Amino acid sequence: EADVWIVDGQLLIGHEPAALTTDRTFDSLYIQPLVNILAMQNPSDEFTVNATSPNGVFDTSSGTPLQLLVDMKTDGTETLPFVLKALEPLRKANYLTTAVQGNLIMGVFTVVGTGNTPLEGIQALEPRDIFFDAPLNELANSSTMWNASLAPLASVDYEAVVGWNGIQNITEEQRSTITSLVQTAHSLGIKARFWDTPAWPIQARNNV
Repeated sequence: EADVWIVDGQLLIGHEPAALTTDRTFDSLYIQPLVNILAMQNPSDEFTVNATSPNGVFDTSSGTPLQLLVDMKTDGTETLPFVLKALEPLRKANYLTTAVQGNLIMGVFTVVGTGNTPLEGIQALEPRDIFFDAPLNELANSSTMWNASLAPLASVDYEAVVGWNGIQNITEEQRSTITSLVQTAHSLGIKARFWDTPAWPIQARNNV
């Protein structure tokens, strides 16, 4: 996940403003390293001459896409055009998962905007190669027609919505909440993500 801030026309990386420096850019920390990794995974030689699609970043599962979350920290409407421009090297190489007229064409990278990413801005893209992180707990009660070509991922704050700490026994209500949220997302072809799950102690993390 890349936390991006637009500052003087540059996309800087940091979880908070105090962490920002002009040397830590979205391009230098994410885009160029990914381009270099893919260049190494896709050499022009006798083993790739007949390849019909590029290899992904995973050596033992070359067809598995890498999901890149872009958390827009500054105003989304202002930030989105700069993110789209920054993705051009990956787009030019046909590495990005893309939706064309509602049809999802998988690439080796799937980029999902979260944080302040503007839903209307993502909806307006055609073709679309950056997607929206939908609200997992609102999929069933929303005027938005959610699907994987708009939002292949839906997320929610685990602590706020589920609350099971992984130490005490899970209640039936908590189990039902998890099951319902995941089933709703999957029925729409969307993957479910819970963030801020318990990390410590290890037993609690593993139980969750």
